[in-house]
Amino acid sequence: MTAEAVITRMTPPSLPDWIFPPPEGFVAEDLDHLPDLPAHTELIDGSLVFVSPQRHFHHVVIRELEHALKQFLPADHEVLGQMTVKLGARQRPEPDIIVLGPDAPYGPDVTCYDAADVVLTVEVVSKESELRDRRRKPALYAEAGIPHFWLIEEVNSRPAVFVHELNPATRSYVATGVHHDRLKLTVPFDLDIDLATLYPSRTR
Repeated sequence: MTAEAVITRMTPPSLPDWIFPPPEGFVAEDLDHLPDLPAHTELIDGSLVFVSPQRHFHHVVIRELEHALKQFLPADHEVLGQMTVKLGARQRPEPDIIVLGPDAPYGPDVTCYDAADVVLTVEVVSKESELRDRRRKPALYAEAGIPHFWLIEEVNSRPAVFVHELNPATRSYVATGVHHDRLKLTVPFDLDIDLATLYPSRTR
């Protein structure tokens, strides 16, 4: 083996520039410009957060809840998954689901939304992101003024929905109920969802 071949084998592949964050951290707009950024990268407290492979429960619940919500949405609202929300200069998380109000921008070039556009955020808890899903991200959503937040946990292989509503005086969420079998609410709009349909059991 030649010396050149040895050097080539020992030299690691070049790393993208975004591996090395600026001293002050990244800002929300950087997610639109960093090249070759992995899909679903979030920005929390100025740091990039990368998404790990998700479990079947997580994927199915998100898919089925999006479908269920569309049946109850007011005509001028929209439900989306896999879109980031700018909450501040150094905060741009990607909730599992968002519901947008009537003033949200619409078009093929939209890459994220402002907190003021969002009526509801939903997080389905993942093992690798439990602390972010349960604590940091809800705190950020509340501080940004998003009026409604749902946290979905897996309880006995079924989804349980923990519903929260914003206290505007404290910019924090107040728990308003835990739903195991049926999610029946009047805010942010009237809805009635059989939670068994979000992750139906299979008989083999």
